[in-house]
Amino acid sequence: MPYIQLKTNKGISDSQEQALKAAFGRDISLLPGKSEQWLMCQMEGDCRMYFQGSSAPCAMVAVDLFGQPSEGPCGKLTAALTKTVAETLEIPMDRIYVRYLGTGLWGWSGSNF
Repeated sequence: MPYIQLKTNKGISDSQEQALKAAFGRDISLLPGKSEQWLMCQMEGDCRMYFQGSSAPCAMVAVDLFGQPSEGPCGKLTAALTKTVAETLEIPMDRIYVRYLGTGLWGWSGSNF
């Protein structure tokens, strides 16, 4: 039950959105037991965002997970997500943050897992 949310101060075209969605679906499998089948994505471009006091292109990728993330697989996913966002949206890698949040409670179809 992963959820990936991308926020950036750059615009996201339809073709970029489709490329990001496909890459996120592929990349999520770097985490044990996660797949595109359960992945929900949200992308928000043209946000008012500043990093290091600058409005130069930047992005925040938030990954919410059912269960607790572990460092090894998350490190691989961070590398993949950062590369995908950097290449697709032309944002320098050092202006992209990736955050992980794990939870033991996740609801779907009217009940919790």
